[in-house]
Amino acid sequence: MNRTLHLVAAAIFTGGTALFAQTAVPDISFDANADLLRAPLDTFVGEVGGVGATSKGQIFVYTRTGHPYATLGDNRTFYRNGSRLFQFDATGKFVRELGQDVYGFNAAIGLRVDPQDNVWTIDAGANQVVKFDTEGNVALVLGRKPETMVVRPAAPRPEGAPGAGPGGPGGAAARRPGEGTPGSTFFRPTDVAWDAAGNIYITDGLGNNNRVAKFDKEGRFIRQWGATGAAPGEFRGLKAIAIDARGDVYVADVGNKRIQVFDADGKFKSEFAGVGTPIAMCLTRGATQHLYISHAGDTDGMEDAAIYKVRLDGTVVGKFGSAGKLPKEFGLANSIDCRTENELLIGELTNWRVQKVTLKSAATR
Repeated sequence: MNRTLHLVAAAIFTGGTALFAQTAVPDISFDANADLLRAPLDTFVGEVGGVGATSKGQIFVYTRTGHPYATLGDNRTFYRNGSRLFQFDATGKFVRELGQDVYGFNAAIGLRVDPQDNVWTIDAGANQVVKFDTEGNVALVLGRKPETMVVRPAAPRPEGAPGAGPGGPGGAAARRPGEGTPGSTFFRPTDVAWDAAGNIYITDGLGNNNRVAKFDKEGRFIRQWGATGAAPGEFRGLKAIAIDARGDVYVADVGNKRIQVFDADGKFKSEFAGVGTPIAMCLTRGATQHLYISHAGDTDGMEDAAIYKVRLDGTVVGKFGSAGKLPKEFGLANSIDCRTENELLIGELTNWRVQKVTLKSAATR
């Protein structure tokens, strides 16, 4: 496994062993194009951290490829170019590369396209989430790369000072294990989603933090919830997030093999399992929404894999695909785009590709 792939594998098996058996789940018939992307000569798509499509059908791929290097500064090491961001048209033809030499491109773990067609990259090496506008400019940065030298945290603020007290950015109150530091101090963030007001939700993630962090549309921290554990509202690795039309927040709790559902303020509402070990998730648009959730039951996704179609109440509608390297098989399906309900883009880590999947039966019973 390459670079940070072992983080996903470790999270998959945290606190448990194999997936419990799925029974009586209907198979969804489908076709797949495993040769969708046509990159220029000598340009290669590596482990696909994330894939997403715009409203115009443009396809963006955040991939672990390129030639990473480090530049020594006065007191920090600037390492970059471990990942690249490519744009393709709707047919898979290469259009351009964005963000060349961006400081935060180290280990791609996710990509999302928001309702305004901005592209967001999530990087597990840089601990950053970066927003690119429709022109390819950097519009917002959340998080900061780790220092190579130890930086002491700010001293707690005096009682009664702004931000002091329990849960405040400078509060001295003890935090639960895995709760994380309030704000955009991420540790292996994995995914991003938005509500109708444009508020930003980030899963943080596969490191020591087990929390959801919420920001306003300008990037100002609002609140967070979660800690390490197995109780409702606790997590053992957050891998994906989605928000439905009602504003409910769905979080893939990979280590506990479940999906947890919260309101917009982080209040626990419900949970469901029966979808294996969830490593990617996508929520369809339209009047009747469904979740697509990818499962991998082994570290490379070569023995046990499937993608489930699920109603918002947790009812499994059907599944498709299996583990492997051939077309219509999946190797660590790390990213799903479901802008169109029956036409999906699946980004794979192990197989270094994006498959375009067309479902033959809607399976919406």
